[in-house]
Amino acid sequence: MSYVGKWVFHSIGTITDSDEMVYLGREDYLKSPMPYIDETDEEAVADEQRERKSMIGMQIEICEDGKMYMLMPLPDGVCEDEVDAAVASGEITLRDDMMMSGFESWEERDGALWYTTELSEDGWTQGSDGDGFIFFMTIRFVKAE
Repeated sequence: MSYVGKWVFHSIGTITDSDEMVYLGREDYLKSPMPYIDETDEEAVADEQRERKSMIGMQIEICEDGKMYMLMPLPDGVCEDEVDAAVASGEITLRDDMMMSGFESWEERDGALWYTTELSEDGWTQGSDGDGFIFFMTIRFVKAE
């Protein structure tokens, strides 16, 4: 399988009450409980929903030059002038009309995707699982058609 190309959100891993990892697709994730916030606080719920929508809008772009970009959608309600000002000030960088923050290096090892990370001892982590997904933290991505 070629890893080069765009990868889009498939599901996000969450821990159940019985400490089991389950993956939720877009709709299930948006509707899932929010035990870490006060669900009677409308503003907190709205903030969490915005964050979740941003998560499900994420993409990964894997390039032939060995770079892997994490791409995030622009927040809802941001006008073009605000985006232009943020880009001009260096506050954000755009790639394909999405925000990005730098890049990771990637390589293929024995058919698996590996990318750089500060979280491992040797600076690399395996980012594919053999089931057609690549993952970043607890988010699984599938190759875009």
